[in-house]
Amino acid sequence: MHPARCGITPEGWSCIVLTALSALVFALLDWWLPALLLLILFWFSLHFFRDPERVVPHGEGLAVSPADGKIIRIEDRADPFSGENCCCVSIFMNIFSVHVNRAPVACVVEDVRYWPGKFVNATFDKASTDNERCAYRLRGADGRNWSMIQIAGLAARRIVCRVEPGDALARGQRYGMIRFGSRVDLYLPRGYVAAVRIGEQVFAGQSVIARAH
Repeated sequence: MHPARCGITPEGWSCIVLTALSALVFALLDWWLPALLLLILFWFSLHFFRDPERVVPHGEGLAVSPADGKIIRIEDRADPFSGENCCCVSIFMNIFSVHVNRAPVACVVEDVRYWPGKFVNATFDKASTDNERCAYRLRGADGRNWSMIQIAGLAARRIVCRVEPGDALARGQRYGMIRFGSRVDLYLPRGYVAAVRIGEQVFAGQSVIARAH
């Protein structure tokens, strides 16, 4: 049995250390208001950059959520790589969500494409084409192609990608993160249907988001 633990994603340590040291310096100078504000930012940084362990479900024909958050759309859209219409599930992460992203299925990364962009609210349709985003083409173990897009949000402009073409990922394995409010779109291949509803809360690497049929 492995004990549950909650780590910190590596991208968060610089912010955590900076706010902690700054709060300490202001406290030593008896500047209590800025010290208190920085202490609040320190707590927020710890909360935001947390990276809890997840229990990844086993079984054939399952895909897990790539992100924590709320399902805001389930609709047919043009796949960003193939151009074919397929079911797209959109997950919105607010600033209190865990922002570490995970692979939906066991797969090999075939392509990664990055676009710089604007600060449109991640819940809007324009965010899919106007905001900073990073798209991944994944080939599942069954040969089906998945497309996944990290979309930066209103306050975010920093997408972290930890993989490159040729990398193999297990179902639920971490592949990157997005700083602050943001969204992840998952394009399902033919033969899979969404297993979630609009408004449902999901957890990366743990919640089943789609099933083969």
